[in-house]
Amino acid sequence: MSLVFREERDYLSPLFFAEHNFKYFLLLYKSRWVTFMFLWIRKYFIFLNSPNGYLTSCFVDHLHSRMSVFLYLFFLVFGLQATIHCAQYNSSEGKVMTCHLPQQNATLYKMSSTNADFAFRLYRRFSVENPDWNIFFSPVSISAALAMLSFVSGSSTQTQILEVLGFNLTDTPMTEFHQGFQHLICSLNFPKNELELQMGNAVFIGQQLKPLAKFLDNVKTLYETEVFPTDFSNVSAVQQEINSYVEKQSKGKIIGLIQDLRLNIIMILVNYIHFKAQWANPFRVSKTEASSNFSVDKTTTVQVPMMHQLEEYYHFVDVELNCTVLQMDYSENALALFVLPKEGHVEWVEAAMSAKTLKKWNHLLQKGWVELFVPKFSISATYDLGSTLQKMGMRDAFAEGADFPGITEDNGLKLSYAFHKAVLHIGEEGTKEGIVPEAVSLDQAEVAPLYPIIRFDRTFLLMILEKRTRSILFLGKVVNPAKE
Repeated sequence: MSLVFREERDYLSPLFFAEHNFKYFLLLYKSRWVTFMFLWIRKYFIFLNSPNGYLTSCFVDHLHSRMSVFLYLFFLVFGLQATIHCAQYNSSEGKVMTCHLPQQNATLYKMSSTNADFAFRLYRRFSVENPDWNIFFSPVSISAALAMLSFVSGSSTQTQILEVLGFNLTDTPMTEFHQGFQHLICSLNFPKNELELQMGNAVFIGQQLKPLAKFLDNVKTLYETEVFPTDFSNVSAVQQEINSYVEKQSKGKIIGLIQDLRLNIIMILVNYIHFKAQWANPFRVSKTEASSNFSVDKTTTVQVPMMHQLEEYYHFVDVELNCTVLQMDYSENALALFVLPKEGHVEWVEAAMSAKTLKKWNHLLQKGWVELFVPKFSISATYDLGSTLQKMGMRDAFAEGADFPGITEDNGLKLSYAFHKAVLHIGEEGTKEGIVPEAVSLDQAEVAPLYPIIRFDRTFLLMILEKRTRSILFLGKVVNPAKE
């Protein structure tokens, strides 16, 4: 499902530690196919060849016995091609264990198509409910939130959640399912140099209920979920508490998630994602048109800033779906996919969107020079997912008969709200504030007629994907870029 990936170049990188008088020295050679590590520990020189990108547990355990905690974690982090240190759910014992999952996780890749198809089903539901509105949400974070709910649910409640997500336990056993999502969250949240990405959930539960200790530990370890006992008798205080929490977790980007809560609340699920990145090829600020026409519909036109650039992009004209597809890379492990339907064909493209469609585009995208015009805009949308998920088949979780035995032994627990809000800014530099250098380019007046012009001046679809996990971070439709 992933689109065009960049080749990873081999590199030789010496890493020094200022610990205990330089007792440790690590030299890392990483290529696309193999990882070599030369590790000096006191007077011993260790050569590690990891052709399949995996550090054996016995070697890690040996390191752990010889090193301080700091060096142990450092070795694991910089050996990311070899391993990602995560947690694993043991269904037979009902607890979380420490493990070392290979970065190239087969289950995760198998799940990516299912997650993509869920994303498009949810998109189409939003489109039916609000056909003329901007749509914007984070499919991967919603999928992870629902997977977390399935982890603590039972009987038909769990079955309905899995069916809405599109998973069949015959094809993907429960243990493999949770391991895949845990690895997904771990991979996405892992620190990166030029991309900020943090995804998580929070459960606010009535303080009269007694959450199981195992639940508190496992959802935190597996699903980056925090649980807060809450006094729901004071609705305004609850609203302020939740909004403050989400604003802090999103680093001030998501403000005012909840506007109006009703009484008789039992449990609220909040889902958030924070994303910042720079374009691999930033736009020149001086080329941005201050005011340009954008057609909202046949009778409505708005004025928006229009970014302009002559650059090489992967692009493709899909004659079957009557749309133009253009890929813009971020500087690290992410890309944006812009889809411009021909006038009158938006619904046609929306109906055809699937993991299979993305795979087709992946094979057909070709790199070439394009004169590109893209609006500079901000987009956001807030959803109470309850009614939408119930229409998709997830009814029990919000009803009196909800079954969440993994959360508490108390009766009467059900989900009152499931809130989600996504926010994104598209500008010359990407989604990160900064000064964009004035790059040297060809004389556009001379060469522009030689290349195709792609102008996003009417309704278009937008996706942001993370390359390593093949995940759709954001999915949306821009109907009116002047309306934030």
